[in-house]
Amino acid sequence: MSGLKLFHTTTSGATEVAPRLAESEADVQGMVETHMETLLGVRFLASEYSTGPVHGGRIDSLGLDENGSPVVVEYKRGVDAGVIHQGLFYLSWLVDHRAEFEHLVRDRLGPTAAAQVMWSGPRLICVAGDFTRYDVHAVREHRRSIDLVRYRLFGSDLLGLETVASVSGRPPAVRGSRRQSTVLAVKGGQSAALAELAQALDETLLGLGDGVNRIQRKTYWAYQRLRNFACVCPPQKTKLLVYLKVDPKEVDLVPGFTRDVTGLGHHGTGDLEVQLRTLQDLDRAQNLFRASYAAA
Repeated sequence: MSGLKLFHTTTSGATEVAPRLAESEADVQGMVETHMETLLGVRFLASEYSTGPVHGGRIDSLGLDENGSPVVVEYKRGVDAGVIHQGLFYLSWLVDHRAEFEHLVRDRLGPTAAAQVMWSGPRLICVAGDFTRYDVHAVREHRRSIDLVRYRLFGSDLLGLETVASVSGRPPAVRGSRRQSTVLAVKGGQSAALAELAQALDETLLGLGDGVNRIQRKTYWAYQRLRNFACVCPPQKTKLLVYLKVDPKEVDLVPGFTRDVTGLGHHGTGDLEVQLRTLQDLDRAQNLFRASYAAA
């Protein structure tokens, strides 16, 4: 993993834990599939899924992400220039076989999940020992949603993942300027101050780092690296609700500003609710946004 070193420290000194690759591609696939929701934010559906006799292939892993997007996951032990092209080949097959995929989701996750599959943003996740600069450039030029994830093993029981590149398949958001419209636009009956707050929140979340993708759903907007780190509900009369992947037990909760919603039904993902009414609230929430972004 580029630039990252891991050390085991004791009172007598520090010993570097050398990174290594897996023994085989199957080992990488097995580790990720066993813990796919924790590692990638994707619910596992199937392994080595056959695309039929005409297409003649097998998809390494199929899954459904937090926002209902279909996901193809392809693995390589080391560097392989063909991993992106192979994954896109399977992603195209998947888009052409929507009914078959929805049937699989219904069998594995139930009819509710099948009815909420979001075909506007199917994703390809490539997990490999490394990627070339040509891979990264190709992903950024492509119209599909693609994530390149580098892995390394440390010692006998540590797995490291690093997102090398992540694109949503949509034109990049404009930085540093006011856009004429935003997915967070408020309704006509709401105040100009709330509209300004919604715009500022959108720009803040998109500006947390490279590779932030904004995914629009009917009931919320997800801001995503490899996984969601913030979900924003449509503006209410006087406030915006943001849900973050931050452990509420590690936050000093403030009534009217932050709330533990663990186990409570709400749109989007995340257990910490942040209520924003003013630009000052947005400033107060900056550290929480950064913590959730880092966790993703």
